[in-house]
Amino acid sequence: MTIDTEKTAPEIKAVPETVASAFDEFMEAFEAFREVNDQRLSEMERKLPPDALTVEKMERINRAVDEQKKLLDQLVLKKARPALGSGGGAAEPSEHKVAFDSYVRRGDEANLRDVEAKAYSGATGGDGGYLAPPETDAEVGRRLAAISPIRSLATVRQVSGAVLKKPFAPSGLTAGWVGETAARPQTNTPQLAELSFPTMELYAMPAATQALLDDAAVDIESWIAGEVETVFAEQEGAAFITGDGVTAPKGFLTEAKVADASWSWGSLGTISTGQAGGFKTSGPSDTLIDTIYALKAGHRQNASFVMNRKTQSVIRKFKDADGNYLWMPPAGPGQPASLMGFPVAEAEEMPDIAADAHAIAFGDFRAGYLVVDRVGLRILRDPYSAKPYVLFYTTRRVGGGVQNFEAIKLVKFSA
Repeated sequence: MTIDTEKTAPEIKAVPETVASAFDEFMEAFEAFREVNDQRLSEMERKLPPDALTVEKMERINRAVDEQKKLLDQLVLKKARPALGSGGGAAEPSEHKVAFDSYVRRGDEANLRDVEAKAYSGATGGDGGYLAPPETDAEVGRRLAAISPIRSLATVRQVSGAVLKKPFAPSGLTAGWVGETAARPQTNTPQLAELSFPTMELYAMPAATQALLDDAAVDIESWIAGEVETVFAEQEGAAFITGDGVTAPKGFLTEAKVADASWSWGSLGTISTGQAGGFKTSGPSDTLIDTIYALKAGHRQNASFVMNRKTQSVIRKFKDADGNYLWMPPAGPGQPASLMGFPVAEAEEMPDIAADAHAIAFGDFRAGYLVVDRVGLRILRDPYSAKPYVLFYTTRRVGGGVQNFEAIKLVKFSA
């Protein structure tokens, strides 16, 4: 068999200037991957040993597809961000916004202290600092939702206290049918339990030069939001998946797990692949089908897959009985890829495929996972610790945890 060795994996070109051009390059890479993978599968069907050059070329293209997708995601996010300059035609700034700007730029606390006193704010902690204007808090939340995969899927609640307590009935409410004139028997009193979602402190410490702070054209609030968005999103992304629930929100992978056939409330059901550290050689996609139909119909219609890029690169090779790829590229810039018709959320904090690893989650995360944000972003200006730079100790309180244990299923790579 002759292989065209001149046709190699598409190289990562110079960074595209537009989202459209990045999307075109991503689709070009995926088409090259599909062509080489079809060749590999054809060899296997003819009982031929996989050609080493074909396999190596396919893996190289697979990595190129991942890199192009990552670049496309970064460009889409960058396009969604507001400009750093304050711009013209903006609405008249609020008293809080003006006072906060004065505090950040020059360290003037008097006006900001008066604003908080008028608002009867008790949010200033013992370590100092002041609440950022609501616009800044909302902007940080909006940015986090755009880049934090679990936050973008989950239900998000804002609270003013330290803990959100949510009652629920483990066995559901008692109900029944009766005739129009029949007696209504008294139903049993439901047994209620309580889920608790404490908020934990998340912090970042961006630094600025005094020249930046003195530049009136720079929107300081957007600058702060831009500085903390990535580090906050990275910390949140890890906590919502693997957090211990002690110093960070409780991640769904740290909940109790049990084989789905023995599932009960308080644990997440798992579906095994049938092979330790991988998918079965024959019918590898059967596990994905079993996982999809392990969810109730009401949750299944709103469900998404969650996995990291390495796991996705393995699944990208799967086909159905008719030769159609199960993984499909995004329909357009800013949209997710899909697997068997369900969106795929990329979360790099998900574990790689390994023996007994829970590398894939599938579920209705809107119903299954709750993110709790305490209102208020607090900022402490520190011009002394790292002179000549000015540090901004920025804190935000965030909690999270599973709120519906039947809405999320996990794929376990075990026999």
